[in-house]
Amino acid sequence: MSYMLTRIHVDDYDAWKPVFDSDPAGARKEAKGHRILRSAEDPNELFIQVEFASAEEAAAARERLVSSGVLERVSVTAGPALAEEAETVAY
Repeated sequence: MSYMLTRIHVDDYDAWKPVFDSDPAGARKEAKGHRILRSAEDPNELFIQVEFASAEEAAAARERLVSSGVLERVSVTAGPALAEEAETVAY
């Protein structure tokens, strides 16, 4: 599995979420799924993980996201970065 990871800060999660769901950049059109985590200290600080079947799909998604300009509407703290799964352990 390959992932696109982004850490952002939004002004208002409830206003941001419908825009994310509409995927205006088309960044998730080949995704297998995604996860949004909200900071316990600041619920408008978000950690977004989007899963792809291949590194090539993740890289293409990052390019669509970056070139779309949609990230200019939020404060990007980190990413979008690409990562490949090294290990998953469940307890």
